[in-house]
Amino acid sequence: MADESSREGTIAPKSREDDIGYDLTLRPKTLREYIGQKSHKENLEVFVRAALARDEPLEHVLIHGPPGLGKTTLSQILANELGVQMHATSGPAIEHKGALAGMLTRVGRRDVLFIDEIHRLQPAVEENLYPAIEDFRIDIVTGDGPHAQSIQLPLQPFTLVAATTRTALVTGPLKSRFGMEIRLDFYPPEDLALIIHRSARMMKLAIGEDAAMEIATRARGTPRIANRLLRRARDFAQVANMKSIELEIARLALDRLGVDSLGLDEMDRRLLRVLIENFNGGPAGLETLAAALAEPKDTIEDVYEPFLLRQGLLMRTPRGRQATLKAYTHLGVPPPAAPGNTQGALFG
Repeated sequence: MADESSREGTIAPKSREDDIGYDLTLRPKTLREYIGQKSHKENLEVFVRAALARDEPLEHVLIHGPPGLGKTTLSQILANELGVQMHATSGPAIEHKGALAGMLTRVGRRDVLFIDEIHRLQPAVEENLYPAIEDFRIDIVTGDGPHAQSIQLPLQPFTLVAATTRTALVTGPLKSRFGMEIRLDFYPPEDLALIIHRSARMMKLAIGEDAAMEIATRARGTPRIANRLLRRARDFAQVANMKSIELEIARLALDRLGVDSLGLDEMDRRLLRVLIENFNGGPAGLETLAAALAEPKDTIEDVYEPFLLRQGLLMRTPRGRQATLKAYTHLGVPPPAAPGNTQGALFG
């Protein structure tokens, strides 16, 4: 499996050490403060109010989508809206059934249990999670061999909020036990600009409308990246003795960071260039492309490709990866003009 944190640099979607303090400060605390994902937000407002009216735990929620879009933030918001505590862990951290049992017994009535990377649960742990989320009980085996006994330990009714970046790896039996499924998508620049303005106010920064939109356009549809780029633009403005982040300094900061007009960094551009220059734009198999880039194929598939696909710069075909006309145009490379081949058909 790819490690989403393997991407380095300013536009890494995973949280970095320098993000932690800002993430905690800038995160919205309520659904009212939450910007974007409008339909999910409106639905959750209804579901939370209904659960509170019935004095019941919210149904279990599965949140999926690329890293950096706010899965942990939304989980904490749900706990805040429900007026309960959130207990956070991750799939890899629950190493055995005993660890799961110890965690579940600490969860209070109607509390939120947040499990990040739930697709990485051990099979034995996952099987023991089923009765906990279905019947609010856990089976504990005492003794060994013929003297072993199974004891059913009741649990407080709670809400499991699980997050994953790889929905396909969540097993069918586990997925079927969630009452709600939320797919977080990349944010449009307009929503990111609102997030940037909100973050700037909380950081006591002045920023112009054009500058905020410039940062939003290059932030890869990801709030965490938008906030990180805002901090870097602040540094450039401060050194330039500017009291406000304006368009010129925002562009300078982003250009110096190697983040282009579409939010691509050097690795994104390198992937497209290798595909275009080494493989005539494709199609090229994933393993072949990974070998040419000296990158693990899972890293390409899970870390680099989603945004390139979203931007229409790359296509997945049955024969492999293929650069689009937009990729050629963005890199300033003329597309192959030979009629009759796949590229000619693609580019007309």
